[in-house]
Amino acid sequence: MTLSVAVLGTGIMGTGMTHSLLRAGLDVTVWNRSADKAAPLAADGATVASSPEEAVAGADIVITMLYDADSVAATVTPLLSAWKPGAVWVQSSTVGVEGVARLAALAADAGVDFLDAPVLGTKQPAENGQLVVLASGPSALRARVAPVLDAIGARTQWVSEEPGDGSKLKLVANAWIGVVVNGVAQSVALARGLGLDPAQFLEAVAGGAVDSPYVQAKGKAMIAGDFDPAFALDGVGKDQRLIADAMRAAGTDTTLIEAVIDRVGAASAAGHGDEDMSAVIHAY
Repeated sequence: MTLSVAVLGTGIMGTGMTHSLLRAGLDVTVWNRSADKAAPLAADGATVASSPEEAVAGADIVITMLYDADSVAATVTPLLSAWKPGAVWVQSSTVGVEGVARLAALAADAGVDFLDAPVLGTKQPAENGQLVVLASGPSALRARVAPVLDAIGARTQWVSEEPGDGSKLKLVANAWIGVVVNGVAQSVALARGLGLDPAQFLEAVAGGAVDSPYVQAKGKAMIAGDFDPAFALDGVGKDQRLIADAMRAAGTDTTLIEAVIDRVGAASAAGHGDEDMSAVIHAY
């Protein structure tokens, strides 16, 4: 019997994940608060639900890929009592430490199996099924969710048995990504300010120990002024604020993350919030 999957949230990431699930031959139903974002997926083979209740009816796996913990809680809370027996909630939104604890508690109160499974990657990896899934939760769930995680990800990293640890690791990784993108923006802007072709910066680091595909991709986007969103700048700002909250709770210094938040906020205030995170170059 084909596994039935509901995807709640079909923004950039949810749409890409849906395409990957469909390629794997899974039965996929989608729902989005803005119906126009979900509607095109019907042509790709997904069933488009008119309500979240309709989307989760009969689903074996429910994936949430919404903006934040509040939107996930508001969407899922009315549905949990009607969840299919044995269904697993795969929570993939970036919601922070407090947020994932709140959502896990909702699931526990309703007797619903919960997997904390945020992902690393942006638009293209989501479309290609090449995300890295950072999963935490009971090992007894692994076999049940394997077809779904294998479809959306190049690999799954099982962080621990404790729901929430996957989300913690996602914050750790996103803290580094924010610094990398801002560092590239700073160097591209500095090269221009010094009268150099900033492409020479990318050439200078290419293939060396400090290079990475991300440095080259985001640097080239900044130089070309190509800000088609793979991950929107305002989403980065939301994630960075969650990271700052986690750092304060952990007792680690927030100087660097606060500088990143400041520059992301400046670029957003200048009108670039819906553009790709590489648009942070406008703050430099």
